[in-house]
Amino acid sequence: MDKIRFLLISAIVFVGFYGFIQFTEFKKTKEDSRQAAATEQAPIKTDLPSQHTRQAATDLPVRQDISSLPEKKQVQSQWISVHTDNFTLRIDKEGGDIIYLALNKQTAELDKADEPFVLLQENSVTTYIATSGLIGQNGTDSSEGRPIYQTTQDTYRLEEGQDKLLVNLTLDQTGVKITKQYQFTRNDYLIGVEYFVDNQTNSTWQAAFYGQIKRDNSKAPTEATGMGMSPYLGFATRTSEDRFKKIGFDDLDKSTSFSEQGGWVAMIQHYFLSAWVFDDQSKTDYRFFKSSNSQLNVAEGVEANTAIEPNTSGSIKASFYAGPKDQYELEKISEGLDLSVDYGFLWMIAQPLYALLYFINNGVLHLFGSSFDIFGGVGNWGFAIILLTIIVKLCFYSLNVKAYTSMAKMRAIQPKMLALKDRYGDDRQKMSQETMALYKKEGVNPLGGCLPMLVQMPVFIALYWVLMESVELRHAPFIGWIKDLSAMDPYFILPAVMGISMWLQQKMQPAPPDPMQAKVMQFLPIIFTFFFLFFPAGLVLYWVVNNIITIIQQWYITRKIEQSAT
Repeated sequence: MDKIRFLLISAIVFVGFYGFIQFTEFKKTKEDSRQAAATEQAPIKTDLPSQHTRQAATDLPVRQDISSLPEKKQVQSQWISVHTDNFTLRIDKEGGDIIYLALNKQTAELDKADEPFVLLQENSVTTYIATSGLIGQNGTDSSEGRPIYQTTQDTYRLEEGQDKLLVNLTLDQTGVKITKQYQFTRNDYLIGVEYFVDNQTNSTWQAAFYGQIKRDNSKAPTEATGMGMSPYLGFATRTSEDRFKKIGFDDLDKSTSFSEQGGWVAMIQHYFLSAWVFDDQSKTDYRFFKSSNSQLNVAEGVEANTAIEPNTSGSIKASFYAGPKDQYELEKISEGLDLSVDYGFLWMIAQPLYALLYFINNGVLHLFGSSFDIFGGVGNWGFAIILLTIIVKLCFYSLNVKAYTSMAKMRAIQPKMLALKDRYGDDRQKMSQETMALYKKEGVNPLGGCLPMLVQMPVFIALYWVLMESVELRHAPFIGWIKDLSAMDPYFILPAVMGISMWLQQKMQPAPPDPMQAKVMQFLPIIFTFFFLFFPAGLVLYWVVNNIITIIQQWYITRKIEQSAT
């Protein structure tokens, strides 16, 4: 009993201390987010001037034996503004890089519907851009600098009724015309990037496409997700040994490089990612490193050389994804890219749970790479969480029957346990012997109420990650005061209900024979209520429903056992 008491007290002290640390970190994160938002949102307006100055040097792929370009002079370059249904972005004519990208269908904050969520940007606060170009014998990018492209207009817009938008940036080499084309499709977060080369010379033209994602170490401008959650922020890729390999910023002190057929590189943060996806027909060289000039974190892929014969034309292409972590869309783009929705080591449990949650809400079931539209879905992620919780509880009903039956039996023999304590309280060995004899006589397994619960723990943990990783819950309303299931309850109503339900659930269980243990257990609902104050509302909703169903099941099973005993 002393060991159990010690463990319980230690657990409460740990939870309380952890809660205090997380609360302090939560307040600091919110303050940092407000300060960063004030600075970052300043350059987001659409009426910005069309000129800006870029000073950062650009590291070129290592294949060309060029570690970095020299520092650029103070040269003003012009933006190309592009507006589609999904994007508001800017392309720099110098190099043709994407230097700003906002997601029009994802709001920066729930109460600011007119401000899109900014994924890529380059300003005094943060740098996160997507660069691309051609290197090699006839490449456009070299140690002498980046090319300056020409366009027929500075603003492009995907009009109503238009499904595709092409943005052409042109460059004239001696006898060779190069067009860097960005291809946008309605309702699609995948951007095509293709170089069209018209070689009107008498020599073979050769170059290789490269794509880079560059980012500094600043925090992702996403909302604080509450205690217990630390989303991954860093690079990822696919290798022949690992379909999803993380390469964090801390791992870039030493450059990482390898080659694969096709593949991708991605920059991952909570709910969103950007990724260069390379041609499956091309062997691609990958490298992850820190820029020697600007100390930016760089993820890079370089496709194999493309040769275009004299007086012929050809093209080199890749794709760039920038948007939410929609795993069903990502798995269509490239193998392993959908694993950026990271469920950890319990992915084999979490994946079916997400598929079921998605099916309940949308009525679309995804199996073996195919989708089946079965019914309209409930259309509310909060109700989908409730129904999913009910289904999970029903699946474990037989285990719960065993657990609650054991608890009911333990509760029934409590008077006899107390009598043994009064009789043998000073003789621990005799007390233990008599207790085990009582268990055997009454057919009670003291672990019978714990083991079924332990079996269910992996499912609960997996569901926790499903609810935390699902971008669909971001800014998703439930009912009444719950406007965002990914944010904490603004009025703390759900955590309070969770605490009350936990207290009721505790009252229905047999009290520990040790008075100290009983007092310790009484504090658990209070501690966990505080702990859940800062959890996302969707996760708290799951626990509330789970507790309520548990109370109903336990009451029903206990009542049946008591009736059968009489």
